[in-house]
Amino acid sequence: MQLKEIYQPIENELNDVARFLEEFLGKSDNELILKINKFLLKTPGKRIRPALLLLSAKATSNHDTSSNKKLAKIASAIEMIHIASLVHDDVIDHAKIRHNKPSINHKWGQDISIALGDYLYSKAFELISSLGNIDILYCISQATSKMCEGELAQVCSRDNVSLMKKQYISIIEKKTASLFAASCKAGAIVSDCQEIIQNTLMEYGLNLGIVFQIIDDCIDLIGESTHLGKPPGADFKIGEFTLPILNLLSQTEDKDELMYLIGQQNDQNAFIEIKQRFINSSAIVKTKEDIHDYIQKSKRSLVNLEESIFKQSMFSLVDLVAERATF
Repeated sequence: MQLKEIYQPIENELNDVARFLEEFLGKSDNELILKINKFLLKTPGKRIRPALLLLSAKATSNHDTSSNKKLAKIASAIEMIHIASLVHDDVIDHAKIRHNKPSINHKWGQDISIALGDYLYSKAFELISSLGNIDILYCISQATSKMCEGELAQVCSRDNVSLMKKQYISIIEKKTASLFAASCKAGAIVSDCQEIIQNTLMEYGLNLGIVFQIIDDCIDLIGESTHLGKPPGADFKIGEFTLPILNLLSQTEDKDELMYLIGQQNDQNAFIEIKQRFINSSAIVKTKEDIHDYIQKSKRSLVNLEESIFKQSMFSLVDLVAERATF
């Protein structure tokens, strides 16, 4: 199943989000800000986080249209938070390419990129605050705080040879999965469903976000530029120990040689050697098992939801994310 088919039940609402983003980010007296915002919106990406909010709300409500405007605003704010995090990520990682196009920092420089990320965060919380719902504001602000903490922890853990799997999972839970989880919970808050359902939807989003990031980290190691939308090996070049590398370290018999290769961050041949070692080792099997475990956790969280086309889309979204693990 393709993403378009999965999003079909919320197609109109996602279109509302796209229109709202264009309108909301199209308000500025500064021509350069308008130009940058327009550039950002040219490559919308998968819009997974707004989709999770919409699907969660629709799966737990009577599906009326009275809250659609509110949902569009929250979904737009969540997407702005995500975009802001990517802009800052590219500065931190010195990335030049994003979605097969120049990154903001490569096109306009780091100073503008840092200020732009701050601007997008502030616009997102301005929008959320305008709704007057303290529960939604707390849910999303808490997730944003975790995202920033996860990013900081990841940077602090670069070149840390003693990083353990548990620490890695904690980092990606905060950096990536927290916004997935908050998107689901915020949707459930809008539909005013029971807290137990809100929490199970959070678990669904959290585990889906973990799967998404582990697969991303694997693709960065063994994928191709056409698949990634940017050159592979970004994590290797900045000394980040991701799950495939941690599993490889735990499985290899010659840790010293592998650590030497990991230390050669500017050597493309060293990266290729590590890539081949991972592909030809039991570490790739272990990583697939880890991915499978989180996929099952995510799906189990949906068991108690009433049957609907929205619930089915949420199941299908897990499967689609899992399909990226074709390695």
